[in-house]
Amino acid sequence: QVQLVESGGGLVQPGGSLRLSCAASGRITSIYTTGWYRQAPGKQRELVATITNSGTTNYADSVKGRFTISRDNAKNTEYLQMISLNAEDTAVYYCNADISTRLFSPAENYWGQGTQVTVSA
Repeated sequence: QVQLVESGGGLVQPGGSLRLSCAASGRITSIYTTGWYRQAPGKQRELVATITNSGTTNYADSVKGRFTISRDNAKNTEYLQMISLNAEDTAVYYCNADISTRLFSPAENYWGQGTQVTVSA
């Protein structure tokens, strides 16, 4: 099976930076679009950013110019570089990926377990 494991969350002061990582492991044939989502207390999970396997990116308006999504296809790992963090960025961040585990089979969608990001003075 496939596992997505996030790391890099934590407590940061307003204006600070963090870099999240998400490593995929298991029986992986191909990884297609990957992304980051977040869920703040009492709110629905929302899209933060996505990146295709060719490198096309998409960002939520609230993070444009502050967050950068990237991926290392050789390492099956994606990243989320976050700068100029503010209290509204406090949430559990989840990585997400469309992954095929067999040749010529359609991709399935996978989620990581989440990593907490807290922005507070």
